[in-house]
Amino acid sequence: MLLSALVASLPPLLLAVMLAVLRVAPWRSAIAGAGAAFVLAWLVWGMPLSLTLAAATHGMAYGLWPICWIVLSAVFFYNLSVESGDFDVIRRALARLTGDRRVQVVLVAFCFGALIEGIAGFGAPVAITAAMMAGLGINPIMAAVVALLANTAPVAFGSLGIPVTTLGGLLAPMLASDTQTTTMALSKMVGRQLPFVSLLIPAYLIVIFAGWRRMIEVWPAVFVAGLSFAIGQFVVSNYVGPELTDTLAALLSLASVALLLKVWRPAEDYTGGGVPALAHDGPPDTSRRVMRAYATYGILVVTVLMGQSGNFAGMSSVPPPANVTSLLRCGQIGNRLCPDPWLGEQASVNPQGLRFPVWEFSWPGAYRIEGGRPAAVVQREVPVAPKSSPYPLTYRLDFLATAGTLVFLAALLAFVPMFLCGIRPPALTRAFGQTVRQLRLPIVTIAFILSIATVMNYSGMTSSMALALAKTGWWFPFFSAWLGMIGVFLTGSDTASNTLFGPLQATTAGVTGVDPILMGATNSSAGVMGKMISPQNLSVGAAGVGAVGREGEILRRVLVHSLILTTLMGLLAMLQAYVVPWMVPTLTP
Repeated sequence: MLLSALVASLPPLLLAVMLAVLRVAPWRSAIAGAGAAFVLAWLVWGMPLSLTLAAATHGMAYGLWPICWIVLSAVFFYNLSVESGDFDVIRRALARLTGDRRVQVVLVAFCFGALIEGIAGFGAPVAITAAMMAGLGINPIMAAVVALLANTAPVAFGSLGIPVTTLGGLLAPMLASDTQTTTMALSKMVGRQLPFVSLLIPAYLIVIFAGWRRMIEVWPAVFVAGLSFAIGQFVVSNYVGPELTDTLAALLSLASVALLLKVWRPAEDYTGGGVPALAHDGPPDTSRRVMRAYATYGILVVTVLMGQSGNFAGMSSVPPPANVTSLLRCGQIGNRLCPDPWLGEQASVNPQGLRFPVWEFSWPGAYRIEGGRPAAVVQREVPVAPKSSPYPLTYRLDFLATAGTLVFLAALLAFVPMFLCGIRPPALTRAFGQTVRQLRLPIVTIAFILSIATVMNYSGMTSSMALALAKTGWWFPFFSAWLGMIGVFLTGSDTASNTLFGPLQATTAGVTGVDPILMGATNSSAGVMGKMISPQNLSVGAAGVGAVGREGEILRRVLVHSLILTTLMGLLAMLQAYVVPWMVPTLTP
C-alpha cells in the first residue's frame, strides 16, 4: 500500500518539482503532470485505455466549462471596471477616508483586497493592494508582506467561489450526491471555518505592521472590519452560496469601517515613517462619481443573486437540440424521455413556464448500456466506500444559469451606464481582449490540472494515496490542514490544491470515519495559508511594489505566519471533527 501511494503521488510531485524547483511555466508543468497521470493510470493501475482517455478529456472539459468560463467572466468584469475608471475612483475614495496608515492597511489590504479576490482573484489582490499601499507611503517590502498576509481569509471564495465550486463538482460523484448540493455543503463548512480567521487577520496585520500597542490604539477599526467581514462571510456562504461570499462580505466590511470613521478617528494619525503619500494628489471625486463606481459592483451582485435564485438557476432542464432526433425516434416527447446510447439519460421536460437549457449526460467512453439505460463503468469499492457503488462520470452544460454567464451578463449591463457617461464601445472590446491575453495560458493550466485530478480519481490512484494517509488515524484532520497548505504552496492556487487533494481528503475521511465534507472544506480553508508563501504569489507581490529579486526577503517575513495559521486551522479541524461535530453540515440528497 505504501509503494502504491508513493507511485500515485508521482504526478503531483512532478508538478510540484517543475513549478517550485525547476521554475517551469505552470501550463507546461500541468501538461507534464497530466501525461504522467495518464501513463500511470493506464499502465500501472490497469485502467483501460478508452476509459483513461474518457477521464482525461472529461477533466479538461470540466476545466474549460464551467471553471475557466467563470474565471474569464470574472476577470473581464474586473478589467472593465479598470478600463472605465471605476476601480481607480474606489481606490482614491478609500485612500481619502483616513490619513492613518494602520486604518489604511485594514481598508486596502483586508477589505478592498477581499473585494478584488472575490471578483478577480488569481494574484490580482496582492499585486493591486501592495502597489496601492506603496503609493500611500508604506515601505514597499512591508506593503508586499501585508498584502500577502491579508490575502488569506477570502481566498477560498475567490473568483466567485471557484475553489469551492470546483471541489463540489469533483466530490459530488464520490459522495453519491448532486453537484449543487455538495457545493452548498462545502460552502457552509468553509463558511464555518474561515470566519474565525477573518476575525483575527485585521488585528494580525496591524501587529505585524506597527506592533501590538499601535494595534490597540485602532482596535475599533480592526474589530469592526474583522467582525463585519466574518458575519458577511458566514451568512452568505451558509444561506446564499459561495459565488458572492467575498464580494458581499467585503462590501459590508468596507461600508462598516467607512461608517465607523464618521464617528471615530484615531487619537493621532500614524504614518509609520514612510514616504509622503501620493494618493491624495488631485481634486477629490464627486459623491455622484463614487456612487456610480460602487454601482458597477452592485450590478454584479444583483445579477448573480437574481440568476441563482430559485426562479432562475433552479429551473428544470430541457433537452439539447442535438437530441431531438432521439426523442422522435423514441416517440416519448413528454415528462419521461428514453436514454440516448451516446449522450446518456436526458432530463425530463416540464412544459409549463420558461426553462433554461441544461444538458447533462454520461461522458462518452465512461458508461455502458444496461436495460436501455447508461450505467457507470467505474465502481467504488470497500474500503474507500461503505459498499460497492457506481462512480458515474457525467458532464453538465448549463449555458445560461452558470455563474460565468451571469457575470458576463453583469459586465454587459454595467457597461450601459458607462456608455451613457461617455465610455465608448471600444473600451468593452479592449477589456475583453486584455482578459483573453491574460488568461490564455492559465486556461490551459486549469484544464490540464483538472485532467490530472479526474484521471487519478477514476483510476484508483487517489484511493491508493488515501489508504496510506488513513494510517495517521485520529490525527488525520490536523494533517489534512497541512496537506491543503502544501497544495497551495506548490501550485499557488486554492482551486488547484482542491483539485489535486480535495478528493484525496474526502476519500481518506471516509476510510478513517471523519466527515468527508469537513475534510474537503479543510483542504480549502487551510490551503489559503499557503498562498502567502507560494512562489507565484511572492513574485506577484514583489513585482507589485517594484521589488523584483527580493522575493526571498519577503518569504522570510511571511513564512512563520503561514506555519502559525496552518497550525491553528489544523487544530480547528480537529475540534470540529471530534469536539463540536454539530458544526459540520449534513449532506442531504
